[in-house]
Amino acid sequence: MASSSLTGDGSPIVAALQRWFDENGRALPWRSSDAWGVLVSEFMLQQTPVARVLPAWHAWMSRWPSPPDLAHASVADALREWGRLGYPRRAARLHQTAVVITAEHGGSVPDSEAELRALPGVGEYTAAAVMAFAHGRRSVVLDTNVRRVLARALEGRARPADHITNAERDRAASLWPPGDHASARWSAAVMEFGALVCTARSPSCGDCPIRSRCAWLAAGSPPQPTGPRRQPAYAGSDREARGRVLAAVRASTTGITSATLAREWPSREQRERAVASLLADGLVVRLPGGRYALPG
Repeated sequence: MASSSLTGDGSPIVAALQRWFDENGRALPWRSSDAWGVLVSEFMLQQTPVARVLPAWHAWMSRWPSPPDLAHASVADALREWGRLGYPRRAARLHQTAVVITAEHGGSVPDSEAELRALPGVGEYTAAAVMAFAHGRRSVVLDTNVRRVLARALEGRARPADHITNAERDRAASLWPPGDHASARWSAAVMEFGALVCTARSPSCGDCPIRSRCAWLAAGSPPQPTGPRRQPAYAGSDREARGRVLAAVRASTTGITSATLAREWPSREQRERAVASLLADGLVVRLPGGRYALPG
């Protein structure tokens, strides 16, 4: 398929997916929120399904509806509110980001990619997403879902490369509609389409509005030559040990002893690795007497 078929507001694929989005896009609360709500959602949605994020986002925004509200709370409060959402380093980074926004940006989420990229925990994708979805600006938003749709529709591949390349960025940039509104709308549409229809494991090709233009479908939907990527087992892993240790520390208001942690996770080597990584990430602090607690 020629890339020109995807370029600009009038391209068939852009028009088809935007129509699909108008009819099928979910009414997610952060889509009608302010820039802070969008930023919070992007932190929470990293490697976490929407269904798990929804209640957490509502609780977070109810408690801390602006960056200064969170900045004036403690890191421990943020970690406790994060609960079992997973990847708790995101909570600490979000707290740091709120502090920087409050101190350096007057409490308002910045509206330039350079300033967003300077915030703790904000990388290329998150900055682009906030520009598009919070500020309505032209920004090439390349998450896993978007990259998969483009890899299939344009290149006939089941999934994109493991790591984004400059060539992929340049090609995507040449495909995005030029205007701010059209670009932001397209970003939302193609991302939603990848999340709901052109999914990784079970794409609904029969319901696809661009199936007649999809290079992957035209090629017979070939599987990825290297086989599916698999997430390492969680049960008994260092990740589970780290999560259990942090959960035990989080549940204590006065700090927890090494002996209590040993009962929580008996494997000494894994437990020590978990504690060391949590200390290094600033998610746990060591108190006098060998107790462990959340940072103040």
